[in-house]
Order: sequence, then structure tokens, then C-alpha cells
Amino acid sequence: MSTTSTTSPTSVGLPALVRQRQQRKWLMDYSMPIAYALLFVVLAATVDNFFSVPNIVGLMLSVAQIGMVACTMMLCLASRDFDLSIGSTIAFAGVLGAIILERTDSVMLAMGGGLAAGALIGAFNGVLIAYLRVNALIATLATMLMVRGMAFIVSQGQAVGIANETFMSLGDTRVFGMPLPVLVAAGCFVVFGVLLNHTVFGRNTLAIGGNPEAARLAGVRVERLRVWIFLLQGVVVALAGLIMAARITSGQPNAAQGFELDVISACVLGGVSLQGGKARIFGVLIGVLIMGTVENVMNLLDVDAFYQYLMRGVILLAAVLFDQLKTRGERH
Repeated sequence: MSTTSTTSPTSVGLPALVRQRQQRKWLMDYSMPIAYALLFVVLAATVDNFFSVPNIVGLMLSVAQIGMVACTMMLCLASRDFDLSIGSTIAFAGVLGAIILERTDSVMLAMGGGLAAGALIGAFNGVLIAYLRVNALIATLATMLMVRGMAFIVSQGQAVGIANETFMSLGDTRVFGMPLPVLVAAGCFVVFGVLLNHTVFGRNTLAIGGNPEAARLAGVRVERLRVWIFLLQGVVVALAGLIMAARITSGQPNAAQGFELDVISACVLGGVSLQGGKARIFGVLIGVLIMGTVENVMNLLDVDAFYQYLMRGVILLAAVLFDQLKTRGERH
């Protein structure tokens, strides 16, 4: 008596389907690091002076502020929010710090005033979005305009010069040959990488980005967490603004225009989903380096600034399209 097999075609094909999905996920996760490694090798071989030590250090210095802010923007995007006010906050913190420094000659008061202003702006954004239910686009766009206006008002539309050597050392001090802003950015990547991957705060951030209602039912205080995320964002952005003011030796009310687009582009290139719930700190680092490397090469090749604006727009569009392709791939 013969027996018939009860194994269905579906069950036979299931392991292969799982392997295909794992391969697709691996390709999506590591495509950007691989692409950047190939880009770096090609540029090092074809562009004069690209791989020189001064240029590599200059490249890292040029993306230091973007890297710092990308660490906290990563948390905002992972929680299904974003912040368009960071450029204005950088300008306002730099101007305020320069004014306090001019009047008191106290580096501590200047730093404290700038950081406190950033914290208040961030918390204000968080309250608008989390408790008053204002759309993140509208809330942070309004804040962007208001804070930029305050930067012009308190500075009377003029750059505020900085002459304090101790404050200026924040921008040009070197430790073991590495500029201090680069070390601060590296510290931000370490701190926020640990925060994202190894703390309840990070897990809850991803949870509310994936499904806010499910997170709320699981006991996560969604509104309070969102306020804390924006408050952290404000503090780090203000720190970036103070360092930028130290580097250019003045507080500029028109500084960092369009900065938010570079940061968001870097995050999305690094695999942070615009739909929330997904973020990797290593991916953000790669995204920041891609943005900085492209700009650095265009400067080395003496590409006109107008074309650089065009390229930044292309990179932003490519980042968004890549995020959409990843989302579709994960669904299928």
C-alpha cells in the first residue's frame, strides 16, 4: 500500500522564501556602507589630494556639526517626527552665546545660556507636537521662522563678534591631531548609539515610531517621551551652534540656512525610516559621511556653488526614494 506525501508546495518553498527575504534585508541594510566604501576607494584613486591627511581631517571637521545633530534627528525620525527648526536654533544659540560672552566675558555663562535656549526651543516643539497635537511639519516650520526672527532681533541683524580665546578654542583646539568638534561629534555617536540600542529610552523611541497606540497600551508615556526627544534635540543643536560660532569667531543670525535638509538627508541615507520605527546609528554615520564626501569632492574639483545646491537636492530626493524602496521591499 503506497503512502502519499502530505508535504505541500508552500511548506517546501518556505525556507527558500525566508532566505530570499534575509538576503534582501541584508542587501538593504548594507548597501549604503558598501556603496560608500566603493565611492571612497574610487575617489581616493581619481581625485587629487582627496586621500591626504589634511583633506580627510578637513572632511571630518566639515561634517562634525551635521553628525552631532543627525544623532538626535535620528531619534526624532525614529519616533515618527522631524524638526525643521534646527538651522534657526543653531543660529540663535550662536548669537545668544556671543552676546552673553560679549557682555560678561564668561564662557560658562555663554555656553549655559546657549544650551538653555536650545533646550527651551526643543521642549516647546515637543509640547506643541505631543500635547497640543500640532502637526510636526507646521509646528517646527513655525518655530523655524520665530527662532530665526529672534536671532535677527537680539543681534539687530548684525554678526556678533567673538574675541574670547577660550571660547574660540572650542572650534580650533586639537587633541592628538584631531579637531575638538570632530571628537565631540564622535562622542555624540557613541552616546546616542548606546542610548538607542541599549536603553529603555531607545527601545521605547522605536516603539512609538512603529506604532504609537500599541506603545501607549504597553505602558509607554508617549507624549512625555516625545518632549524629551525634542528637548535632547534642542540641547545638541545648541551645542552645535555654539561650536559653529567658535569656529567662525562670531554669532551669525543667518547661519545654518538649509542645515535641516542636510541632516535629514544624511539620516535617511543612513537607513532611518521617514515612517518611524527604524534607525541604526552606524547607518547615520555612513549617511553623514556620504553627504560630506560629496561636498568635499565638489569643492576639490572647484564645482560652482549653484551646482552644489542641485546635487544636494538630488541626494535628498535619492534618499527619500531609497527609503520608499526599502519599505516596499520589507512589505514583500
